[in-house]
Amino acid sequence: MNTDLWQTTSIWFDLAVVMTIFAVGGVLVGHFEAHKPIWRRLLKIAIVSTVTLTLAATVGRVWAYTFVAIPLVGALYAHLVWLPKHGINGLTGEPREKYLALLESRKRKAS
Repeated sequence: MNTDLWQTTSIWFDLAVVMTIFAVGGVLVGHFEAHKPIWRRLLKIAIVSTVTLTLAATVGRVWAYTFVAIPLVGALYAHLVWLPKHGINGLTGEPREKYLALLESRKRKAS
C-alpha cells in the first residue's frame, strides 16, 4: 500500500487544504456568491487549486499558502468590517436587496 498520499508533505495534502477551505467557505458564506453563474464559481475553484498546487510544487508551500491566505484576509475584512459599515450583516448578507445594490454600485464605479 502506497502511504505517500497520507503524508502532510504530499501535494495531495495541499489540495485537501484548499478544497477544505472552499467547502467550509461554501457552507458559511456561499450565499454571498449565489448571484454568480455556476461556471464562474467552479472556474474560481479550478484556478485557485491549480495556482496553489503549482506554487507549492515549484517555489514552496509558504508561497502557496500565502497565495491562499491573502484573499482570506480580504474576505474577513469585507465580512467583519466593510459590509457591516454599509448596513449589511456580514454573516447573512441581509438585507439581500441592499447587498446586491451595493455590489451593483461598485460595478458601476469600476467601469
